[in-house]
Amino acid sequence: MKNILLLFICILPFIQSCMKGEKVDLVIHNAKIHTMNDGSEIFEAIAIKNGEIIEVGAERQILNKYDAEKYIDAESKDIYPGFTDAHGHIMSYARQKLSVNLVGCKSYDEMLVRIEKYQSKYNRKFIIGRGWDQSKWGDEMPTNERLNKLFPNIPVCLFRIDGHALLANDYLIKKSDVINKFREDAELNQGGYVITSVYTPLDIHSHLPITTLTPTGVFVDNAMNPILDILPDFPEAELKVAILEVQDELLGYGVTGVHEAGLKHFEVELIEEMIEDRSLVLDIYGMLLPTEKNIAFAKENGIYQKENLTIRSFKVYGDGALGSRGAFLKNVYSDKHDHHGYLTTSLSRMKEIAKLCEKSGYQMNTHAIGDSTNRVMLGIYQRMFSVVPDHRWRIEHAQIVDPLDFKLFAEAGVFPSVQPTHATSDQAWAESRIGVDRLEGAYAYNTLLEQFGMIAIGTDFPVEYTDPFLTIYAAVQRKNSKGEPGLGYLPSEKITVEQCIKGMTIWAAFAAFQEDELGSIEKGKNATLIILERPIINSSEFQYNYSTTTIINGEIVYSED
Repeated sequence: MKNILLLFICILPFIQSCMKGEKVDLVIHNAKIHTMNDGSEIFEAIAIKNGEIIEVGAERQILNKYDAEKYIDAESKDIYPGFTDAHGHIMSYARQKLSVNLVGCKSYDEMLVRIEKYQSKYNRKFIIGRGWDQSKWGDEMPTNERLNKLFPNIPVCLFRIDGHALLANDYLIKKSDVINKFREDAELNQGGYVITSVYTPLDIHSHLPITTLTPTGVFVDNAMNPILDILPDFPEAELKVAILEVQDELLGYGVTGVHEAGLKHFEVELIEEMIEDRSLVLDIYGMLLPTEKNIAFAKENGIYQKENLTIRSFKVYGDGALGSRGAFLKNVYSDKHDHHGYLTTSLSRMKEIAKLCEKSGYQMNTHAIGDSTNRVMLGIYQRMFSVVPDHRWRIEHAQIVDPLDFKLFAEAGVFPSVQPTHATSDQAWAESRIGVDRLEGAYAYNTLLEQFGMIAIGTDFPVEYTDPFLTIYAAVQRKNSKGEPGLGYLPSEKITVEQCIKGMTIWAAFAAFQEDELGSIEKGKNATLIILERPIINSSEFQYNYSTTTIINGEIVYSED
């Protein structure tokens, strides 16, 4: 008996090593792991190998079963799947970082001061600024008189925060010949407008007054196109540096993927270059703009995957923005009685793109702000639903919807992609644009969720900030970071914390056909997850938060240490 006991003692270490013999790359333990799976299960530890989740389970179970090259003690912190921003603009944000930053300017004077400081530092041959918002200084659109005096001999182009309007100086207006082109091109005229002032000089022959329209410098939506056609881009090297700055910011917040809402062909090539040199690690779900080159790309490649870049959708601009009165409304604007807004892409063109998507297996993801645009798109999508029930075509923003049309999201299988911080940013002036009655269908995220069963959630950065915790707060409390308004904006449209996080994880993955790889912490899925500094709670006050460790495909890509 003693010999048997002695033999057992001798082989016990060997037995233990066998029990704990399965080699993995990483074990994270002492954690609160929110799987975001169907059962919303929570576990304590996870094993990862070759970028894949091997197992999630109890602390003792994982530590006893696996032998890891690296262990992370999560110190009881919360772990979630990496957040996906389901509607962002990496390329626009990178360009904003290289432009004059006009975000948050509280007056026209402040805007001019920032431009002068920028130009004295960089001495650009073409000044580009981004981020002004006239609602910060009284809701009157700016004019270019003072801009002309400061910069009479250099083109200046300043984009509104939403990118749907710009302020140009006279030098740029003449250089682009935008006024003549606008008058000659019906498409520009129908899908945009020029803000003008009226003056009545005397006719030198008859001495009778003549009414003349003079541009104030503000061009909205399609009216911007002649200016955009001559707008230079920043050097590729500068763009790449700015893109990496954007990536660092996102990773620090725990955002591991972005649905990039509108890519030109050369931007796809730039992203591919950065993926090849291993500098761009974010998961990018690219929506192509329907340009000639991009359409040729889709026809040639079909659904396209290159490492962390996926392309299988077209982004279409259905209308403009509410702030610049370009959103297409069924009834006139409450503060511009002769104006409905407009479709920025013609109905016939949108139907052509829908057919292209149907043939290529691509999504059609349409920017739709106004209730009229939403109704038009729901009608187009409804036909597709009878052909392919699981087409997952999306409406981006779904900002103002006629209450009678909500049911069509379910009936047509239309995936709502929304940005909760738009509600809290717009609440100061939205009622003046559309009146009280139309607020019933405005920023209606809970109603959209009830109709479709899922919503994809993003920020629309750089229109809004990249911070996903501002998004959660806006969705759950319907307030901005200052806690305004006190009772929440349209509070009946609140959603829960869990629903919002699902919108940034598993539902966002579903919106991009990626639910088998991303969006939840489950065996066999990509090991893409984040460790948060503090718990996400339903608080009446905004709680700052960030990711202490961000992991993509098993690799630590960001750490506060």
